[in-house]
Amino acid sequence: MKNVASVNSYLANLALWNIKLHNLHFNVEGKNFKNIHEFLEDIYEEVFEYYDAVAELMKQQDQIPNCCMKSYLETATMKEMASEIIPIQDALKILVDDLELMIAQAKQVRAEAGEEDNFLLSNMMEDHVEYYAKQLWFTRSFLSEN
Repeated sequence: MKNVASVNSYLANLALWNIKLHNLHFNVEGKNFKNIHEFLEDIYEEVFEYYDAVAELMKQQDQIPNCCMKSYLETATMKEMASEIIPIQDALKILVDDLELMIAQAKQVRAEAGEEDNFLLSNMMEDHVEYYAKQLWFTRSFLSEN
């Protein structure tokens, strides 16, 4: 695995995002609270599965995944957020930004994996991009004023 730094950055974003999604899940307020609360829970559960799968794939390929908060905060490109009450519309806008970031990063990792014929990693990133794109569609639909 030649792109271990990129994969560790992606892993750091997954770890940070998992915490951030919990923050949004716990602190979101407004109309349709239950729907958004459950939607965010579904996403953080999937993100945790991705986090675990990426780290395990790294181990399968003789790499050591970064697994501490200090290294995550140093290598993540995602922004943390404070723990505070957040209106639904703001939470959804944050989610859109994070989904777009994760799509772009997964595509970058996929491209790098493709260059070295790392089909396992490349295929994993394909699945991640597909999932993020679907959640982006759902999130934008929640934000629609129609």
